[in-house]
Amino acid sequence: MFRQSLSKVFNAKVKEELILQQPTPEELLTESDIEHLPLPVRKYLIYTNAVGKSKIQNMRIEFDAKMIRKKGAAPMLAKSVQYNFFGSFSRLFLMKANMMLVPFQALHIYANQQATFLVRVANLFNVVDIKGEELTTAETVTLLNDMCLFAPGNLQDKRLSWKEIDPLSCQVTLENGPYKVSAILYFNEKGELINFVSDDRSALKDDDMLRKARWSTPVGDYRNFDGRKIPTYGETIWNYPEGDFTYGIFNLAGISYNVSE
Repeated sequence: MFRQSLSKVFNAKVKEELILQQPTPEELLTESDIEHLPLPVRKYLIYTNAVGKSKIQNMRIEFDAKMIRKKGAAPMLAKSVQYNFFGSFSRLFLMKANMMLVPFQALHIYANQQATFLVRVANLFNVVDIKGEELTTAETVTLLNDMCLFAPGNLQDKRLSWKEIDPLSCQVTLENGPYKVSAILYFNEKGELINFVSDDRSALKDDDMLRKARWSTPVGDYRNFDGRKIPTYGETIWNYPEGDFTYGIFNLAGISYNVSE
C-alpha cells in the first residue's frame, strides 16, 4: 500500500509553521544590536551586509547536492528545500534523490524541541525512522549551523552565548529548552565565516545507531542575494579518528527571507 509521500508531510508542516509563526512587521538590525558580540562575529555581520537589513524571522533555502553514502561510493545527485523559523526554533528539510533509479526522500523535522528523521523509498517503506533526545541534540547543531551560515544577522539572538578565542575564531553555544550545543566558528581576514566545527552532533552508522563524531562544514564562494552576502558552496564532513569522510557537497540554488508562503 502506498503511503502519503514525505513531500505532502513536509508541505503540510510548512503550512502549519507559516500559520503559527506569521512574519511580523520587519525591524532593521542595528550596530547597537550586535555590540555585545565578539569582534570576529561583528566583522562577519558587517561583511555580509546584515547590519541595516531586516531581522530574519524565517528563511527558505534550496540546494543542489551530491550525497555520498560511504567512502568510495559514487555520489548521488539530490535536491533539497528547507524552511527555518527563528521565533520558536523550527527546521523543516526535505531532500529528493535517486539510488540505482529508485527514488527516495529524506525528511528532517525539528519543531517544539523535538526532532524526527525519515527516509522513505518509492513511497513504500521507511529505511530510516528515528527520533529521540540524541537526534534532537544533533538537529539542534544543524539548526545552529543554518543560523551561522545563512542567517548571520540572527547571531545577536539572546539564546546564543559567545566566547572569543582569537581574532579569527570564537565559540558559540545555543540553548533551546533542555538542549545545549556548541561549535567553533573560523573566519578569514576578509570577515568571511569559512568553517563551523562541532563535537555535539551524531552520525547515523550502518547499524542504525547514532554515535557522536566531530562534524565540520567548510564553506565559501560568497555571493549577493538581495544585498546579503551568503556562502553558496559547502561540504558536510565527519571528522572520524580514522580519517575525514565528506558525505555531502552543497551548492546554494536559492534563498529568500521572511517568506509568507
